[in-house]
Amino acid sequence: MAIFKGAGVAIVTPMKNNEEVNYDKLEELIEFQISEGTDCIIIAGTTGESSTLTMEEHSKVIKAAVDFAKHRVPVVAGSGSNCTREAIFLSKEAEEAGADGLLAVTPYYNKATQGGLIRYYSEIAAETKLPIIMYNVPGRTGCNILPETAATLFKNVDNIVGIKEATGNVAQACKLMNLTDGKIDLYSGEDAIVVPLLSIGAKGVISVWSNIAPAKVHAMCQSFFDGDLETAMKLQLEAQDLVDALFSEVNPIPVKKALNLMGYEVGPLRSPLTEMTPANAAKMADIMKAYGLKLA
Repeated sequence: MAIFKGAGVAIVTPMKNNEEVNYDKLEELIEFQISEGTDCIIIAGTTGESSTLTMEEHSKVIKAAVDFAKHRVPVVAGSGSNCTREAIFLSKEAEEAGADGLLAVTPYYNKATQGGLIRYYSEIAAETKLPIIMYNVPGRTGCNILPETAATLFKNVDNIVGIKEATGNVAQACKLMNLTDGKIDLYSGEDAIVVPLLSIGAKGVISVWSNIAPAKVHAMCQSFFDGDLETAMKLQLEAQDLVDALFSEVNPIPVKKALNLMGYEVGPLRSPLTEMTPANAAKMADIMKAYGLKLA
């Protein structure tokens, strides 16, 4: 059984003005997501600024999300690293905290070979009982999990159950689904192509867009599962300008700005990320209003 089906939010990590993690705000955001129908909380991923969290903060944020969710929806913890030992440590911490699954990004900067990726994921899986979703985002990591590699891991490692596909390459996703007889739990990592991936058997999305419009993303996925393709496609297509705006600068710069524009006060970004440029922020604000989002 899949860890979750439908709309998972790649939730931001809110910060205080001094850049300390704002746990009170994180609880508020999780309550908002659950109340709006989000099917899973994905904590400490790319959107959660995991690369600038200390190991201690990373573990603490995961534990907080589990505590705040109170088993109402699954919590999937980001636990990947460019160092396998660190990834194993974070995976064990997440399991001890009570997370329901792991999202393990490929090693970054190292440019692991396909054999290296098999070793990396196999070694993590051997040290935890939690189900693992591989996270393939070569645009950020310089490392692509080829379909054959993902299929090998899925077939040979019991607790490797899925993949977050953020290449934007639908053909690659189709090949992987073919190699696994459609059995791997595929999640869209690209908000612009959720419905196309659902059409080839994806279980849902791990979404940036869900941070600001969770009910819409949930409704899109649920409409598809209910057989209402017309509504699913309508919700997908009407959000394209908004999705473009959310990726007009490096994620999570725009989505944190969007949440602040909506009055959620999620705080600043940690360096080396910078605040959104005024021009892009103004354009995004107009798109948000046109989409029907209420700004503060």
